[in-house]
Formats: sequence, structure tokens, C-alpha cells
Amino acid sequence: MFLGFLCDPHYGWTAECLSQVADLKDHMVSTETSFYVTSLTSAEAGADRIAKIVRGHWEIENGLHWVRNVTWEKDRSQVRTGSAPRSLASFHNLAIAVLRHAGETNAARGLRWASREHARPLALLGM
Repeated sequence: MFLGFLCDPHYGWTAECLSQVADLKDHMVSTETSFYVTSLTSAEAGADRIAKIVRGHWEIENGLHWVRNVTWEKDRSQVRTGSAPRSLASFHNLAIAVLRHAGETNAARGLRWASREHARPLALLGM
């Protein structure tokens, strides 16, 4: 729920949003207040526009970053030097995109399926 705008002299306009979050393990519901810094003025962005922007942000976070973090345990990765982290992220993004294009909605299940026979990933790539 969009609560309103705050004006900060250093950062400009900040949208304040209230949301309810359900824990998938214990089903407990908590209320969180989030702040989003924006270059939009209060006249340019009403509640509908801010809600659309926030949903778009979380769609990306839940659809890609969360999958990379959980499926490949990205947060535990020790690949940190040179271009290796970016290259690895690109390969992970490619794998997610190929699996989704093939109709797989669960990246972990798709990776298990693809890893059981070396020809499967190549077939998904049309090779």
C-alpha cells in the first residue's frame, strides 16, 4: 500500500510503501515499511504508478536474482576476481532463460533434468 512521499533535502523524493509479508515456512505475516528513492515528483507519480514500479522491481528480484542466489548458492560463491563473477552470472542467466523458454518454471528441477544426460542442454540450445 502506497503511503505517501517524503522530501529529503539530500536525496529528493522518497516513496513510502507498506506491505504485508508472509513467511512460507511458518505462515507468519509481518508488516514492513519500505522506502523507494525516486526522481519523480509527487505530481508525476501517484499511488498506481509507484505500485507498478515497485512490483516491477520485485518481479525482477524474485524472478532472477532469487533464483540465482538459491539455485547456484550465489551468496556462497568464492568466484570474486577479474571477469569471472560477471561471466558466471551470464552463464547462469543464459541457463535460466533457456529453461524458461523451454517451459520449465523451476530452475533447480530443470538443471537436474538437464544434468542427467549431456545431450539435453545442447538440444535445448538447438545443437
